[in-house]
Amino acid sequence: MSASPERIQALLDRQDILDCLNRFCRGIDRFDRDLFLSAFHADAIIAAGPFVGGPIVLYEWAQPLHETGQIATQHALLNFSCDLSGDTAHCETYYQFIGRNRDETIWMAGGRYLDRVERRDSAWKIAYRTNLIEWSGSLPALPLPFADVPDLEVNGAATRDRSDPSYWRPLVNRRPRTDA
Repeated sequence: MSASPERIQALLDRQDILDCLNRFCRGIDRFDRDLFLSAFHADAIIAAGPFVGGPIVLYEWAQPLHETGQIATQHALLNFSCDLSGDTAHCETYYQFIGRNRDETIWMAGGRYLDRVERRDSAWKIAYRTNLIEWSGSLPALPLPFADVPDLEVNGAATRDRSDPSYWRPLVNRRPRTDA
């Protein structure tokens, strides 16, 4: 198969769309409002559980739920399919949500995001999203591994804001090497 300009453009579009979906996940997990909102067109409609509305109100609804309910959250994207048609794409993305609750249990849920993503002003963003929740469950939490390593957090500790090490530039090792 040749690398035609149309095929290359479709590949670039799919990557831009996947980057958009990842901004949503990272934005809510890090409580980065600007990053979260950058995944949506301002007039987007999102249907998530009992919520149906726009992206700003969605953030204002979801962020306090996660902050008061969980110590940490991870929205992981899995299988991704994308039907491109000009400046519109219809996507199905499997997800797993995992939250470490304040009572030290683990809540897990999985399902699929169904998105209509539109390119406007050269940017792919979500215009409509619905969330199909397909399963949910909980597990007892176990102690975090390597918690007894005294300098483990020298390279950073997970936070739910822009002080998280994932924002550090440049990202460098700050711990002494142990392989010498």
